Amino acid sequence: MNIPFLGNWRKRHERHGLARGAAVFSDSAPDPEAVAGLLSECELLRHQADLAGVELDDSAASLEALDQLLPGWRDDEEALPRLGNDAGLYLGTVIVRTVPGAAWDFWPDGQPVVRLSSGREFDVVASGREWASSGAPELSQLYAEVSEA
Repeated sequence: MNIPFLGNWRKRHERHGLARGAAVFSDSAPDPEAVAGLLSECELLRHQADLAGVELDDSAASLEALDQLLPGWRDDEEALPRLGNDAGLYLGTVIVRTVPGAAWDFWPDGQPVVRLSSGREFDVVASGREWASSGAPELSQLYAEVSEA
């Protein structure tokens, strides 16, 4: 059976796959400030950081402080993916707020990514999940690489 819209959907998702953990959809063009505010909430990560005495002030230094946290969440299979999503969204927040020309963008599946002024896209959620599960690469290292691009 030939269903035209399904073929287009498949083509878009072959490139990026399905969104995992965080997706943003809107019927109209999203307000960049509202989106940035929503994506910067990162409640679970902020709670974990607060318990450890780490202030998340949207700076590169706060990423270094997060890299030093003891990863007690790795034993909690329910919290691990949520914390990884939050870590990725927080990394994206720091990049968008501190790297000139960086902005939130969205793949067709709703996955939030950071687009640099060069046009390069950075899947911060995937990076956050890797960091939460293994500690590598470090968030501060990722930030350094992106800020130099």
